Amino acid sequence: MSFTWTSLIPGVGHELAHVATVGIISGGLILAGFIAKTSLGKGDESIMPAAKFSIRGVVELITEFIAGLADMIIGHGGRKYVPFFATLFTFILMNNLMGVIPGVAPATENINLTFAMGCFSFICYNFYGLKENGIHYLKHFLGPFLPLAFIMLPIELVSNFIRPFSLSMRLANVMMGDHTVLGVFLDLVPIGIPIPFYLLGIFVCFIQAFVFTLLSMVYVSLATAHEH
Repeated sequence: MSFTWTSLIPGVGHELAHVATVGIISGGLILAGFIAKTSLGKGDESIMPAAKFSIRGVVELITEFIAGLADMIIGHGGRKYVPFFATLFTFILMNNLMGVIPGVAPATENINLTFAMGCFSFICYNFYGLKENGIHYLKHFLGPFLPLAFIMLPIELVSNFIRPFSLSMRLANVMMGDHTVLGVFLDLVPIGIPIPFYLLGIFVCFIQAFVFTLLSMVYVSLATAHEH
């Protein structure tokens, strides 16, 4: 394995590089969230947009973006899920972007992390579905026509249980490929040539965070939809 900066941390070898990266990002995001929360102020000051570039401004930008996306995918009821989606998007994006830094192993190229995130999304949308619709949520696994339930049930179960795998494999494989391509060009020509690949890599980081969050929104939308 190539050199990683996290391997310089005592007790952290190459095999724990991804764990160290996700730990650093998690700690940084918790700190950023605390700073953004304390900078809100009180009263009218708390609802005024940030006047300049700051951590609070970045958090507000991400929250507004996710809130608008939730309105389109889920409807106005989707606003209550914005904290979940915004956290998911920010966590994935920041871990993806770490791969753009030479010598840093992005945690999202590790299938163990991405599969855990896929399972987390799976648990959350099923929980939200049960919370919103109660026991009636389980009826959608039987399909719209009850006599065909014996056919629809295994299809729906397989369709749902494969979602964590599809989410995790898509994110891990794309980020691993992106990181590998960037690393190859950095080794060949470290100056000048890699710049377009850096820009492409940053774009891929945003797209993959967006796709994972968007699919999670779709799953929540399907799970929380009411029968009419």
